[in-house]
Amino acid sequence: MLEVRDLTRRFGGLLAVSGVSLSVASGEIVALIGPNGAGKTTLFAMISGFVTPDTGTVRFEGRDITGMAPHEICRLGLARTFQIAQPFGRLSVRENIAVGAHLRIADRQDALRRAEAVARQLGMERLLDQPAAALTVAGRKRLEVARALATGPRLLLLDEVMAGLNPTELAEIVPVLRAIRDAGVTILLIEHVMQAVVSLAERVYVLNQGRMIAEGPPAQIATTSAVVEAYLGQGAAQRLGGRAVAGAVP
Repeated sequence: MLEVRDLTRRFGGLLAVSGVSLSVASGEIVALIGPNGAGKTTLFAMISGFVTPDTGTVRFEGRDITGMAPHEICRLGLARTFQIAQPFGRLSVRENIAVGAHLRIADRQDALRRAEAVARQLGMERLLDQPAAALTVAGRKRLEVARALATGPRLLLLDEVMAGLNPTELAEIVPVLRAIRDAGVTILLIEHVMQAVVSLAERVYVLNQGRMIAEGPPAQIATTSAVVEAYLGQGAAQRLGGRAVAGAVP
């Protein structure tokens, strides 16, 4: 479904992403992890059209979308959330979700009905008439997912939608994301919460200092020497003796 090949992006003298490749098959949940500043969000921005790569290609369902405008990519069926949720605070939750629905639905009432359906899917029915500004962190994160989902994507890029959630909120959002996949939406997610990564992802990519250093199932990734050292420093893999690093990932 998604094929990223050799993406590179510089910002002045900073090489943010260097020759990165990854793939996501239809029906998968794939995680992208790495230390802060590794280039994960920049990679998402290139895939979704918010940043143009210096080199490399992005193909979605066989079509080259490299450098296309974000709204054009979204219309093709690839939507993303943002790490910092910024809802329209004066609008209700229903109206915020309808903003996403308007990508494909011109009529206001139809868009609002679509918003209600998405809210039910995400367990947000009781919040529909609340102003978005009144939501908790967890509520804003879920609204960010809802607004993207309302665009009707086939591939959803989720940028740290579980950051800042408490254990109860995490336990609630994991089955919601799994249900989205089961309803036919493929997911690529950036996440630091390894409990969620292990629970959700079939495959994990690891980015460090702009380069892809590992790929595989979560259990394998957690004991890969390059991954251990990316998070804990040079020599950590030898000190740990191959023990899993999952608990140490921030």
